[in-house]
Order: sequence, then C-alpha cells, then structure tokens
Amino acid sequence: MEQAERFRIPVAKLRRVCDLDTELDFCTSSEDVPGLEGVIGQDRAVRSMQFGLAMDAPGYNIFVSGLPGTGKTTYVNASVTEAAAGGTVPDDWCYVNNFADTESPVAISLPAGQGRQFQKDMDELVRELRAAMPKAFESNDYEQQKKALESSFQNHMQERLSALQKQASEVHFLFRQASGKLMIMPLKDEKPYSNQEFAELPEEQRHALEETGHQLEGVLEEILREGKSLEKQTAEKIVDLEKQIARTAAAPSFDRLREKYADHAKVLAYLDDVRKDIEENRELFLESESQEDGEATESGSEEELVDLSLITGNGDGEEFTRYKVNLFISHEGTSGAPIVLETNPNYYNLFGKVEYKNQLMSVSTDFTMVKPGAIHRANGGYLILQARDALIEPLVWEQLKRTLKYRQAVIENIGEQYRNIPTATLRMEPIPLRLKVILIGSPLFYLVLTSDEDFAKLFKVKVDFDVEMARSRENLCKYVSFVSSLCRREKLHHLDRTALAQIIEYGSRLAGDQTKLSTRFNEVGEIIYEASALAVAAGSELVSAAHVDEAIRQRHFRRSRVEDKVQEMILTGKLLIDTAGERVGQVNGLSVVELGNFAFGQPTRITAVTFMGKDGVIAIERETEMSGSIHSKGVLTLSGYLGMKFAQDKPLSLTAQITFEQNYGGIEGDSASSAELYAILSSLADAPVRQSLAVTGSVNQYGEIQPIGGVTEKIEGFYDICVAKGLTGDQGVIIPHSNIDNLMLKDEVLDAVRAGRFHLYAVQTIEDGIEILTGLPAGQKDTTGAYPEGSIYTRVNQKLQTFHQAQQKD
Repeated sequence: MEQAERFRIPVAKLRRVCDLDTELDFCTSSEDVPGLEGVIGQDRAVRSMQFGLAMDAPGYNIFVSGLPGTGKTTYVNASVTEAAAGGTVPDDWCYVNNFADTESPVAISLPAGQGRQFQKDMDELVRELRAAMPKAFESNDYEQQKKALESSFQNHMQERLSALQKQASEVHFLFRQASGKLMIMPLKDEKPYSNQEFAELPEEQRHALEETGHQLEGVLEEILREGKSLEKQTAEKIVDLEKQIARTAAAPSFDRLREKYADHAKVLAYLDDVRKDIEENRELFLESESQEDGEATESGSEEELVDLSLITGNGDGEEFTRYKVNLFISHEGTSGAPIVLETNPNYYNLFGKVEYKNQLMSVSTDFTMVKPGAIHRANGGYLILQARDALIEPLVWEQLKRTLKYRQAVIENIGEQYRNIPTATLRMEPIPLRLKVILIGSPLFYLVLTSDEDFAKLFKVKVDFDVEMARSRENLCKYVSFVSSLCRREKLHHLDRTALAQIIEYGSRLAGDQTKLSTRFNEVGEIIYEASALAVAAGSELVSAAHVDEAIRQRHFRRSRVEDKVQEMILTGKLLIDTAGERVGQVNGLSVVELGNFAFGQPTRITAVTFMGKDGVIAIERETEMSGSIHSKGVLTLSGYLGMKFAQDKPLSLTAQITFEQNYGGIEGDSASSAELYAILSSLADAPVRQSLAVTGSVNQYGEIQPIGGVTEKIEGFYDICVAKGLTGDQGVIIPHSNIDNLMLKDEVLDAVRAGRFHLYAVQTIEDGIEILTGLPAGQKDTTGAYPEGSIYTRVNQKLQTFHQAQQKD
C-alpha cells in the first residue's frame, strides 16, 4: 500500500547490530582484555555509596536499591570491605557478674585482644586463691591470733565467774553448774539447805537469804549479758581476722591485676567488688580445697583437679562461676573494622539471646550464658542485611529501629512474659552502639519502607542502582572486561569478537533500548555460562556467536511453555485472532505477559460497537472492574479526542462500547488506547480494518501516539503467530515512532522484513495509523471546518451528525 510506505521502518533501525570494526576494534577476544575493576554504569550509586560510607554521623545508614541481578550485593561487599580495611579495630566486650545485683550483669570494654587475656587472668586469679587461701588459714600466725582472741574471751569470763564464786562464798552461798545451768544456793554447815530446812528457818532469816541470793543472781545475769556481748565481739574480731587473712593472701594477685589494668576504671571497680566478695565468701576457697584433698590422692595432683573443674564449669568449679568473665565479643587477631553479612537475620541471630538450663521444674541462667548477635559482632563496623529478610522476620524491623535510634545494643529475649515455667531473668547492661547498617533491597521494598516515618531518619543515604547504562565506547570496554573477569574467575571459555558482539546486543535487548546496555549482569552472566558449556560440548576453544545464539534460543525454549500454549490456543481457534482479511470495528492489539523473569508478546482482539446514545465511550473491562486505573485513564482520554475532533459544532451524541475479547484476567496499562480508538473510528466510519496488522501505542487527547514498553516482545509475539498461521506478505505491526530506538528484534523477524514477508510501521498520530489500517486518508479540516470527501473523518462526522439529528427528533 502506497499510503503505508512513508511510515515503514528501515531494516537498519530494527536492531542495532554491534559493529566489530568500530565498537569492538580494541580486542579479538575477551582474553585480550584485563578483568573488570569496580562496577559498571553505576556512577550515581558509586558516589552515593562513597558518601554514605564516609559519613560518620547518626542516621547515615544506607539503603541500596536495585532490581535483582544488577550486582548491588557484590558491589556492597567490595566497597564495604575496602572501607573497613582502613577502619579501627573496635574494643572487645566482656560481661561480668554484678555482685550488688546479680540480675544486672556489667559490660566492660577492653582494647582488642585484651578481653581474652582478662578472661584468662580472672581464671588464673581463682586458681591462685584456691591454692593460697587454704595455706594462709593453716598458718601458725592465723591460729595464734584466733586462739588469742578466743582465750581472751574465755579468760575474762573465767575471771568474772571466779569473782562471783568468791563473793558467794563470803556470804555462805554455793555457786556451781548443774545440768548445764549456773545455780546459786545458800549453805548451812558448808552444805546446801534442804527444802525442809530452808522452810523451817525463821521468816526474817529466810528473807535475808533470799535477798542475798537475788543480789548474787543479778550479778550472774550481768556477767552472762556481758559474756554474750563479748562473744559477739570476739566472733566479729575472728571474722575480721579471717577477712584480713583472706585479703593478705589475695593481695599479691589483686595487686598484679590492678597494676595491669590501671588504665581501665571499670575493671578496677570490678576487681574491688571481686575482692570484697571473696572476703565475704572465703569459705568457698577453703571448702573446695578440703573436699579435693581426698580426691587428689586417687586422681592426681590437687592443681589438676582445680583446673579441670574450672575448665568444665561442673562439679566443684560451679560455685566459682560468679568470678568468671564472659568474653562476649572478641576482636583478637583481626584488622580493620568488622563486617557482618547476616544471611539469616531472625531476632536472636541479630540481637543475641540469653540461654537457659533446666533445673527441675524451672529454668535458670547466668551472665555466662548470654550470647551475642550480629549487631554486637558488627559494632564498630558494618552490618549488611537483605531488606526482605529483615522485614519478614517477626519483631526484627521494630527492634532494629530501636537499636539504631537509641544507639544501644540491648539483649532481651522475646516472649518471656508468655512462659508457663518461671524463669530467672537478666537485665544486661546495654552496650554503646556505633555501626553502619546497610540494607539491600528492591525498589518495591524501598517504597514500602518510605511509609515508615522512622526510616527516613535512620537510613538517610539511598544508593540507587540503575538497570541500564549508555552504550558508549567506554561502557563497551567495561562490558567486555566484565566478560573477561567472569571467564577468568569461573574458568570458562573466553569469547571471540563475534560472541562478544552478540552479548552486547543481548545487553541492549535486555535494556530494551538500542542506545543502552543492561546492567542486570546475572542475566548476562548466565548466557555466558551456558554459551561456554555449549562451546565445551562442541570442542571449541573459544565461544562464538553461534554458541551465544544457541544459548539464548535454548533459554527461551525452557521458559516459553506458557507462550507456546497461548499460540496453540490461537491456532486451534480457542483464542480468536485474525491475521488476514478485514473487519469493521475490530483491531489486533498487543500486550506483554510477564512471568517472573520471562516476558512474551500476545495479540488480543479489541472490538468496538458504536450506536446512538449519550454515554460516550464505555469500556466493558472498566465497568466490570476488570481494569486498572491506568487503563481507565486511557479510555477517558478517547472521549477527549473524539470531542476535540467531532464535537466542536454539536454535542457528541454517541455510545461506543469497547472490549478486549476473551480477556478474563483483567487488564492494566494504556498501551492499547490507540488500538481502542482505531476500533471506534472504524466502527463509526464503517471502514474495515486490516486484520493482518497489529497495533500498539498509547494516545493523548490530541491524537499524538505515545511510547510504550515491551515493543520488541510485542512485535515478536505477533510475528510468531503470523508464522504459525502462515506469512502472507501483508502482515505487520504498527508502533509509536518514539519507540524505534527500543527495537532489538531477533534475526527471524529481520530476515522476514528484509524479504518483504513482514512489515513494521512507525506512526506519530492517530491519523497516520488509521490511514495504514484502512487504506483511506484520515482527513484534515479545511478552512470551512469540513473534512475532505471520502476520508475516514468525513464518514465519522457524518455518522455522529446522524446520531445527533436522530436524538433531536426524539
């Protein structure tokens, strides 16, 4: 058709072929090019990452956004590793017993490597005191001082009692102890009165004896009270003596530790608490030693038994757990800032936990059973998380926000309040937090998180990975360097220039743009893997273009089961699609079906029926709520165009009903709005539309055709149907002119276009498209406002005038 020739797209514009002489003149194969350093085509992301890593301020955590396969995780690991190498090794952290409140263990920080030494020093301290203290208490000095105190008390009491006895004797009373009691009795002829003799005494004498006896008993009671007081004082002096002995025995060990840790105030305070507790619980060191004396003769030396109990924490060593050091975080032997990539960020893996041990009908714990999480291990460095994992794990996101907000790492088991069995709980002293969290996720997760008001305050840096980059010479060199790196790292066959050209063209196809290259390197890398395997199977030393083509074809075959089923339904007449003939009010629209990482084009029959009415354009999908908001907008746009063209001198007396035939799954997007408008115009003008053509493109109210997505897949989808039904030489596709640079069509389509068996047209307006579809000119208004006779728009205007006049009569 002559009308369509001016809209035909030249074959050279259907795909940007990689020119070996101009685009790949710098190599003969990927082996000639050095490996890639850094990341390709992500200048914005690189600068953002550098900024985020350099910012040492609260809230400057990083969210890395990008689609899967863009290399964001690999880049994050590399850039964080580089930044961490120049960082400072953070302190070790230990938890120790709080002797004043055992439920609130104390956190102590020490320079890297000293935590383990502190732990060993405390174990050694206990070992030394278990050996030294029994010897100190067995010394003659201790025994002499203790006996002196006891003797002083006994002598004093004996003197007082002797004086009382002498006093009693002088007044003829007997003072003696009988049946464990001290008794005072009057004497007659050096013998105690019998009850009868005492009763027979004259009353005056009896009263005198009783009075004397009461006086002596008063003195005795005073002596006994004094004795109790002196006994208490003696006991206290003995305790003070024992504490002094324990202090003296422990002094050399404590002095050595105090000197060693003189620069650490918290360690010194802890050592003071330990010393006081050892003085108060000195019996532990005496009892354990005496209990082991018998075992030592059978099992080995005393020191061996002590060491074993301390190492295992069982048996006689359990009572010394109070003096142990829980080396919570150790950076011994490390360099630079820590990097933690947590692949399973559940609550306990991230924030640590308090473990328990069973004890009959309850469970118990202590500070040595506290375990760190990724937050603690990354403190002073970097924590890398996948956003999806952090969001789906219960309670993780809220706790992570609290941790970053208050800059403290708190260990708190979840669900303790719901336990049926009572448990001992610990309130661990929080550890100050200084780390940078890096979340990696898709743009969808970033969008979800922006609805959280805390997110913007805590993740102030966005590193946005693009899915495409310019197809420049610099980027072509980097693309080939990427291929070279992959082949070297994975020991794959290198690619020759023809294969590299195919990879570059595949990158442009993935990007959907002749001027771009895809940065979805997972997809590109998989093709290289598969092409290398084909080269190995064929016995080739280098991967050629044929191997790459075959890898792409095989990949398409593996994924195209649904596409083949749709084509089968069309061929068997289950889905009604015409590829020949003409029909009024019927147009072949094109859509893209996306199935995960695979997409294919599918033709859809769009029909329009017009009749007299006032409802305007009615989309059945919209009325039945089977369409999305974008499609609904596109439908409403059609009314604007029709009103602009044909309702300037009369009301638009029209009802036009349009639908996507055999569509039961809903529809979204406006890429078929031009096809819908063509169907309406065809119905109003009674002008048949060529069914050998398919159409895609959105339209605005001025009739301008706007670009759409998936143009390559749409063309190939209709082409495959035409091939299956039989190419007639009339078939083709009409696309927006602004989509020409998005074309990266497969070789089969190019060959068919070149041979004149398939045609591709690019239009800029509705008038261009309707002319190709009907073979009739659309028509332009003359100076009188009338359309040319025989044009499509004349017919449309006449039909609408007829509708209007008929409605006026009614």
